[in-house]
Amino acid sequence: MAQQTERYEDTQLYKIRHSAAHVMAQAVLEMFPDGKVTIGPPVENGFYYDFDLSRNLTPEDLALIEKRMRQIVQGKHEFKKTIVSAEEAKKIFADQPYKLELIEGLEKGGLDEYGNPLNEKPDISIYQQDSFTDLCRGPHVQTTKEIKQDAFKLMSIAGAYWRGDEKNKMLQRVYGTAWESKKELEDYLHQLEEAKKRDHRKLGRELEIFIFDDEVGPGLPLWLPNGTVIVDELEKLAKEMEEKAGYSRVKTPHLTKEDLFIRSGHLPYYAESMYPPMELEGVKYYVKPMNCPMHHKIFGSKGRSYRDLPVRLAEYGTCYRYEKSGELFGLMRVRSMQMNDAHIYCSEEQFEQEFMGVIDLYHKYFEIFNIEKYVMRFSLHAKDGLGKKYVDNQRLWLKTEDMVRRAMTNGNIPFVESEDEAAFYGPKIDVQIWSAIGKEFTLATNQVDFAVPERFDLKFTNKEGHDEVPICIHRAPLSTHERMVGFLIEHYAGNFPVWLSPEQARVISITDAQNDYAESVAKQLRENGIRAHADASAQRMNSKIRQAQLMKVPYMLVVGDNEMQAGQVSLRARDGSQQNNIPLAEFVARAKDKIARRVNEL
Repeated sequence: MAQQTERYEDTQLYKIRHSAAHVMAQAVLEMFPDGKVTIGPPVENGFYYDFDLSRNLTPEDLALIEKRMRQIVQGKHEFKKTIVSAEEAKKIFADQPYKLELIEGLEKGGLDEYGNPLNEKPDISIYQQDSFTDLCRGPHVQTTKEIKQDAFKLMSIAGAYWRGDEKNKMLQRVYGTAWESKKELEDYLHQLEEAKKRDHRKLGRELEIFIFDDEVGPGLPLWLPNGTVIVDELEKLAKEMEEKAGYSRVKTPHLTKEDLFIRSGHLPYYAESMYPPMELEGVKYYVKPMNCPMHHKIFGSKGRSYRDLPVRLAEYGTCYRYEKSGELFGLMRVRSMQMNDAHIYCSEEQFEQEFMGVIDLYHKYFEIFNIEKYVMRFSLHAKDGLGKKYVDNQRLWLKTEDMVRRAMTNGNIPFVESEDEAAFYGPKIDVQIWSAIGKEFTLATNQVDFAVPERFDLKFTNKEGHDEVPICIHRAPLSTHERMVGFLIEHYAGNFPVWLSPEQARVISITDAQNDYAESVAKQLRENGIRAHADASAQRMNSKIRQAQLMKVPYMLVVGDNEMQAGQVSLRARDGSQQNNIPLAEFVARAKDKIARRVNEL
């Protein structure tokens, strides 16, 4: 059952932010009369505007610009739209070279502000408020009074290349945020502060989970021992879930011949995201950006009957994608990734059950990780992208999209539809999830492939004895381990559930006299599958506890003479709760139970 959602572009909030960007541009040009303006669109949670100025802006400048913006807003100036000819527009913006370039694009080829082709040649419109005029499609609020003085704030200054091309001049991008009320702004700023504390890049270093190193290369994470534990636990979880669901595990090489990706169609559609080839003995090889072509080879390695289907192949192969340097972001956008990947080969009759089996797997993971807010986004093709961005088969696109829509509706799963977001070979369900502080992430995917199996001559013998091409479902419920771990760090603020914590218990001796007992307790915990070690350092007990708290260890087991003599431990839990003189066997049983059930509470 598709949910109809209001487009961001149609909301009052979008209009407020778009209008605030124009007000900001006016204030900046008043400060820099010879400044050159480019574009100023609304974005998620705010807006920005790019400027070419005579000097670099400072935080002090932002305060002055923001002050002037409040004065402009008080003027209650109307946003007036006018349709003009290209010649009129060129006269209006005669001293603004970036605007002239945009006008030429609109006039000649119907290009948008980023140089991308538009579906049709648009009208050229301008908006004016007070003394500022901008080339703009809109929409905007009626007057500046709809921009609340206490509901916007300028946030930061960054560099940005004109039209995102590093060959062009570097501009200054000013980011701001605007909301419909003061409270919404305050809530957003509070969320940002909380997000800073939870930033996976910051916590990843502090908790010794992962690092990046220039000599290794950007976007290529090195997992430290603590991070490796988390990755291994995620893989263990996925293996258990997939074994129950009837998957078979496979392994494939890190690189393959060029011919494989030509056959799959990835090179024509995906070449810019792939590392350049290496050539040996006259043959080009690529490091793999995905596992699917090799899985197709495994499926096609022997004859298949309808009785063999569905075939579910899962792998945790490392893939490599050349993300642009400016798009790399911690673990969220990397160049080396461990894919939580699998491909399901099934008949058309089996499709709905298999597709919804993947959706059911999503929900099980949501429950385990305490993910309460999520959206299933049904990504469709765009007809004008056929043969360019998408496989050129309109009939199969419509048929397959209808199959997905029907499966989701029959399963009573709410979803929203999004045009021109599909994979090149078929429609997909992408999952947007929100962390505990409301930060949005794109995580899982469930994709339908109606095109590539035929390219690999994949087939099975149906009930009538005829060859039939299987449908392939590409799925990654846990995304990549990199992105999943990045999400979980921020979701839990580093306070991982016991089962996922790199170090589950730390045994702390009060004095050196209990060091041997502390080591003995830690050894017994490890023998019972609990990750633990003893802190037998010369520090005072409170310092040891503090160190364990900084590393967010769930259980701190303090041992003194009394505990040593009685074979007990005194528990200091990460959440602040305490319980003294617990028999060691009792603690072991309790911890093992929570770990086995993968519960979130301590």
